[in-house]
Amino acid sequence: MDISIIIPALNEENKILFDVEAAATFLSGRCQKGEVIIVDDGSVDHTSETAKAANIPNNIDLHVLKHKMNSGKGASVKSGILAARGEVILFADSGTCIPYINAVNSIERLEAGHLDIAIASRRHKNTVIKRNRPLKRRILSRLFRRLAIWITGLPVWITDSQCGFKVYRRNIARELFSECLTTGYMFEIEILIRAIKKGLRIEEFPVEWSCDPDTRIRPGAEAFSILKELLKVRSITKKIR
Repeated sequence: MDISIIIPALNEENKILFDVEAAATFLSGRCQKGEVIIVDDGSVDHTSETAKAANIPNNIDLHVLKHKMNSGKGASVKSGILAARGEVILFADSGTCIPYINAVNSIERLEAGHLDIAIASRRHKNTVIKRNRPLKRRILSRLFRRLAIWITGLPVWITDSQCGFKVYRRNIARELFSECLTTGYMFEIEILIRAIKKGLRIEEFPVEWSCDPDTRIRPGAEAFSILKELLKVRSITKKIR
């Protein structure tokens, strides 16, 4: 198995078919054998059934994992990571906001042994924003980044910890996610801090990005839970040596 693409999903029946087929088409052009793993985090719509109906090439395997109840995005990505068989693992948000072709250079660098983790950044100087977030969300995003740096000690050079498009070497991903305790959105920060403390080679890369207006994240409404989870991440990562 060459590459695994993991897509966490919650009530995404209107997007998931395109997500699966886009991921499978990309893999088929690059891999002798690849897989797409959908992790349905307790959806109450037809996300799982729609994903299973996708038309994909013969050299690509499709696996749909379903949590019985909503467990959080971090828990969903962890389930997918631990089930993945590819030597390289790509985690991508539902909605295909970033074309998969954007990951090619980072995948090649991982395969060549030059890198352990590659993280997409919407703030990279070479990133192209095709459809931006509303102004309120952009402001909240900047505030969140400052808060995350201040509370958790996330390094300033990581410009976009929450971008849902990351590439890992499989052994690295399994080690990090098997240790990860954060089940919600802030799992990204815990993973990155763990990786940094292990001395892993991390690199940001530019992308073409279009905002998905149908996002499940409501940063304003969820401000208190985000703050609570950031404090939990700080507590967890302070114990890491």
